[in-house]
Amino acid sequence: MIPKLDHYKEKWHVKSDDVIKPGLEAIEEALSLVGNPEQTLRVVHLAGTNGKGSTLTFLEAIAQEHGLRVGKFMSPCIVDVHDQIQIAGHPITEAEMDRAFQQMQQAELSEKLTDFELLTVAAFLHFVNEHVDIALIEAGMGGLLDSTNVVTPIVSMIPSIALEHTKFLGDTLAHIARHKAGIIKRSRPVIIGDLPDEAKRIVDDEAARKNANVLALGQHFTVKSTADGECYTNVVQQFQIAKLTRSMKGTHQANNMALAITAFFEVASVLDVSTSEVAIRQAVQRATILGRFEEIMPCVILDGAHNPASAEKLVETIQCEFPNERITFVIGILADKDVQQILRLFEQVSDNFYFVDFDNPRAMTAQQMLTLSNAASKAVLVDYVPFLQAQSLSQQRTIVSGSLYLLTAVRNRLKE
Repeated sequence: MIPKLDHYKEKWHVKSDDVIKPGLEAIEEALSLVGNPEQTLRVVHLAGTNGKGSTLTFLEAIAQEHGLRVGKFMSPCIVDVHDQIQIAGHPITEAEMDRAFQQMQQAELSEKLTDFELLTVAAFLHFVNEHVDIALIEAGMGGLLDSTNVVTPIVSMIPSIALEHTKFLGDTLAHIARHKAGIIKRSRPVIIGDLPDEAKRIVDDEAARKNANVLALGQHFTVKSTADGECYTNVVQQFQIAKLTRSMKGTHQANNMALAITAFFEVASVLDVSTSEVAIRQAVQRATILGRFEEIMPCVILDGAHNPASAEKLVETIQCEFPNERITFVIGILADKDVQQILRLFEQVSDNFYFVDFDNPRAMTAQQMLTLSNAASKAVLVDYVPFLQAQSLSQQRTIVSGSLYLLTAVRNRLKE
C-alpha cells in the first residue's frame, strides 16, 4: 500500500491493483495510450539490492550543482506517495499529481495496471509536463520485469547485488543478477559497484550480448581515502578529483559517490554540459538522504537497513563512528526478510534490543522478533516515542532500524 495513492485513485476514478505483477506488457500498453512520455526523457536507470537511493541522491546533487533540472522517481516513499516523484528536490504537489491522474483518466487506464505501474506512468507524465533535463529512475523490484524497465537510458547503474525478494526474483545470486542485468540496454554503458563474482559474470555476459560498455568500481574508476578527504580517480579517462568530503556517513557511501560521479560524466557528455570539480565537491558535501544514518534527534539515528547486506554496512558504520559506545537498537522488520541474519549482524555491536510493532501487513510481530533474538537484554516496546525522547535526553546512542516503513512511522510520530 502506498500512502495517499488511494486519494487520487478515488478522486479521478482510476482503479489499480495493489498486488505485485512482474512484467512489462501492461505498462507498455498504458504508456502507448498516454503518448509514450518515457521515450522523450533523458534517463539514468538504477537497479540493485542496496545503494540505489544513496547513489541517486549523490547524482541528483551533482547534476543540480551543474544547473540541470532533475526529476527522480524512487521507492518506497518516506512520508507518502508525493515524495516518490520529485523535481529539483521538491515532491510532486497535489495539483501536479491531479494533472497526471487526469491524463491517465482520459487515456482510460483504470483497471489496467498495478499501483506501482500506475505511479510509474504518473512519474513519466510529470517529468515530461515539467520539462526536466534528466530523470533518475529507480527500479522498484529487480529490473528485468520491473515497470520502470521501459526506458532507454543514457546509462544504467547497478550499485550492488545480494539476495532479496527471493519469492519473485529467485533464491540464488545468479537469479537475482539476471533480473538486475535486465536493465542493461543495447550500446548504452552500465556502471557497476563491487559485485560478487557470480553476479558480475552474469552482468558482464549480458553487457557483452548487448554491446554495452561496462564501467566497474575498482577497475575503471576508484575512490580512496586521503589526509584531506577522498580522491576519485577515473582510470579510463585518466583524471582525478581530490579533496572530496561527504556528509553521508559510512565507507560504503564513498563507493556510491564514485558511482554517481562516473555516471555524471556520461550524462554530461550526452547533454553537452561542462563539468566542474568545484561543483562536484560542493554537491557530494551537501548530499543527504532521509533514513540513511539520519540523526533525527540528538543520539537517535534512523537507518533503513532491511536486509543482511545493508545491515552489514550499518554495523561497519557504527563500528567506525561509535567505537566502544553502548548501542541500543529499536527494531521492526518485515516478515519476508532474513530476520535472523539481520539480528545476528546487529548483535555484533549491541546486546540491548527493543522490538516494536508497526502498521504494515507484511510486518513481523514484535513478539516474534523477540523470540528470534539472542540479545542479553531484550524487550517488546509498546510506545517508542517517549522511549526515544528519553534516550535522546539522556544521550544514549540509539539506532532505529529494520524497515523503511518503520522509519516513516517513527518520523511522522516524532514530528507530531
